[in-house]
Amino acid sequence: MLSAKHDKPISDKKKAIVAELESELKDAKGAVFTSFKGLTVAMDTDLRRQLRAAGVSYKVVKNTMVRIAADNINLSGIDSHLEGTTAFAFSKDDAVAPAKVICDFIKKNRLEDAGILTVKVGLVEGKVIDANGVKALAALPSKEVLIAKLLGTMQAPIANTVGVLSGILRKPLYVLNAIAEKKSA
Repeated sequence: MLSAKHDKPISDKKKAIVAELESELKDAKGAVFTSFKGLTVAMDTDLRRQLRAAGVSYKVVKNTMVRIAADNINLSGIDSHLEGTTAFAFSKDDAVAPAKVICDFIKKNRLEDAGILTVKVGLVEGKVIDANGVKALAALPSKEVLIAKLLGTMQAPIANTVGVLSGILRKPLYVLNAIAEKKSA
């Protein structure tokens, strides 16, 4: 197996790794590539636990294998970000979860300024986004919050109409009640 940009044949073990990465890249609704230089074992364990709880897979990958897999599925735009240590967090179900968990972890542990865990590049449904795009994606409210806001927006005109109609029905009752009180007095 040769990739389009790579001349050397690769072993069967590496072919399997590349095939797995191709599948993960194709199936991922959302993915984030990070640099993790200097991350302690305790921090890495905590990050992995949080990612697992959010339904996100996370693995350390070799840049060359990712390049070959990306080339094989015609995914351009990530090659230039594959330098140094690289970890790959992805979700097949939620496009926002990998970005949200990683960016929250970086912010909570104040790792951005230290350069210990940094976002390199991300994917959203097959489209490459830069680190700022990943951060913007992470800042979005959760799916449940967006649905609640949408339902609230849809429900508001109906609630207002009900309020107006009930007010129209109440006014004659108030008038009749006032007349009845005046006659009884």
